[in-house]
Amino acid sequence: MNYLNSLAISTIAIESCVEISETTQDTVWQQSQNFSTPSTRLQAYLNRLCLLTVLPWLEEIWGIIAKPAPNFAVLHSFWEVVNGTAITINQTRLILIPSLAIDINEIRVPQEWVDIPSWAGDYYLAVQVNTEDAWVKVWGYTTHVQLKQPSNYNAGDRTYALDYEDLVHDLDILWVTRQLCPDVPTKTEVEPLANLALTQANNLLERLGNPAVAFPRLAIPFSLWGALLEHGGWRQRLYELRTGITQQWSIIQWIKTGISDLAQQLGWNYLDLETSLGSRGIAQTNEPVILTRHLIIAGQNYELQVQSSGDITSGIWVIELQSLSLQGLIPSGFKLRLLTEDLQPFPDNECVADTATEKLAIELQLEAGEGLVWEIEPTPENYEREILRF
Repeated sequence: MNYLNSLAISTIAIESCVEISETTQDTVWQQSQNFSTPSTRLQAYLNRLCLLTVLPWLEEIWGIIAKPAPNFAVLHSFWEVVNGTAITINQTRLILIPSLAIDINEIRVPQEWVDIPSWAGDYYLAVQVNTEDAWVKVWGYTTHVQLKQPSNYNAGDRTYALDYEDLVHDLDILWVTRQLCPDVPTKTEVEPLANLALTQANNLLERLGNPAVAFPRLAIPFSLWGALLEHGGWRQRLYELRTGITQQWSIIQWIKTGISDLAQQLGWNYLDLETSLGSRGIAQTNEPVILTRHLIIAGQNYELQVQSSGDITSGIWVIELQSLSLQGLIPSGFKLRLLTEDLQPFPDNECVADTATEKLAIELQLEAGEGLVWEIEPTPENYEREILRF
């Protein structure tokens, strides 16, 4: 939106109460059942309802494109353990905080959305959800700078809270501010969280993966909890353990019985289209197999490939990045990096494009059950750490 349009929108009173159709409510409720407890099912229901209502409404009133972050397909792993959803509008990050409360006297933001560096937002939107009368209302917002003050922190439930009078209640102001004053600081610095050792992470997953632990986010110190959640692969594993869902990220299992539904939603497939049949795997596991994942990097299309050498029991694999552009070259400066499950480097774990090149590839031999995390620089859109288990 240009400068004149920004001024025009500031003179229009935007109604922030949005109706929800009965069909939407029924559909969202059915989609929110694969969670560990009644309270987490309700949490997922409110967040999904909030997202599916508020996101298109913002797109309509602001004339922009908004996206869930990091990816709609992985939001279940957030909603199993914490309230809130992140969306992005260009480089601006908004955190939606839904609530069933009738009295809208405060916004209460879980600490995860403030103190996990990669989760922190520019703006936090307070959203009232009325399921009985079927409407959603965005009634106020604040910034990370305003929210992250020691006086706003509540150690008992690990939240940051602001009263009604301390919030801005006109969303037009948010939009105009971003248009006219894009350099106004919205975030304050957040200290990075230390990486967890693999043994420590596995112990935490075993303990917190028990659905009998009703409030896992309060069961351990935040420094450990935040580090566990920030690792997308461990957060996904925590969700799987708490809900009893089968491991979604086993490369060997993908080859034998088919790529998991979640992995397919994130773009993983077989290179050979004849074998890309959903749950059907590849019968001959002693033949070479190429698994692919579509990526968008700096607005261009790329493909990450996982290739077996033939017999998958040999443990020899090649991880490769290729460009799908017409020129077919990866620009100079791109990096393909592999890390252990607990994000540690190892010899020859990185391949760098010193000049424009056709591909970046790393060949390695892995032990059965070993996990790898892939990274690419520049970072792909909606990047989320995945643990590929071999």
